[in-house]
Amino acid sequence: MTNPLFSAAGSAAPAVPSAPSAPTAAASAASVPNEEPTASTPSELDTLIKTVAKLRAPGGCPWDADQTHASLVQYLTEESHELIEAIESGNRDEVLEELGDVLYQVLFHADIAAHTSGEDFDIQDVAAAMNQKMVGRHPHVFGDLTLDTADDVVAAWDDFKAQEKPHRTSVLDGIPQGMPALALADKVLGRAEKIGLIEVEAEPSMALGSEDELGPLLLAIVAAARSQGLDAERALRTAVRDLQDEIRGAEAESSAGGDPFDAGVIGTPMQR
Repeated sequence: MTNPLFSAAGSAAPAVPSAPSAPTAAASAASVPNEEPTASTPSELDTLIKTVAKLRAPGGCPWDADQTHASLVQYLTEESHELIEAIESGNRDEVLEELGDVLYQVLFHADIAAHTSGEDFDIQDVAAAMNQKMVGRHPHVFGDLTLDTADDVVAAWDDFKAQEKPHRTSVLDGIPQGMPALALADKVLGRAEKIGLIEVEAEPSMALGSEDELGPLLLAIVAAARSQGLDAERALRTAVRDLQDEIRGAEAESSAGGDPFDAGVIGTPMQR
């Protein structure tokens, strides 16, 4: 249910107060790290939630009020890429800013849902669902299961997800097909390893010492494709699609009692 406190449907939220010219005792206390917010001093997150609600409420910003989940997708994509760039740059202030931009997108979508018939959930419902998911996927923290290493957790992760989503029948289920081709390829290859279609310990088709070597090699491949009028993104996406077909075929063969290895091991064209 929608919480009126965080909903534009309730009374209009107060405007965010401007900073005073001189620090007050209350302001100084609120700035103390790790201090718990009280009823009289809402957290900064609560204030931001109210800001989103006010912008989308009657009398707020017309542009904000007109947005939908679909219309905001482009901004979510842009903000996510900007956050990645900030993380890779290592700039603390940029990471802080871009995390805020991504958070704002989440709050924006939650407020839209709170006022969309058939959705009727708000940011509190989003947080509750996420908390339930994380507790359920970490029985080694919140339950009696013992997993001592990160590798142990990775090995058990699929079982946790399978219990949570029993309707999924393929290791490929849940992979967003709209991912960039390179990221999609990495994800699908990982799933191929899980069903034994690719040997994890197999000798790599080419030796790479570091990402410093890999980057120029990938760039050279794209450059060669471009010079010959080829679309590297489309070519890789097509190859990944073929790999997914091979994975589904191996899964079908395995479920029918066959040997999943009959589908073969994925390699470079020269290895086939």
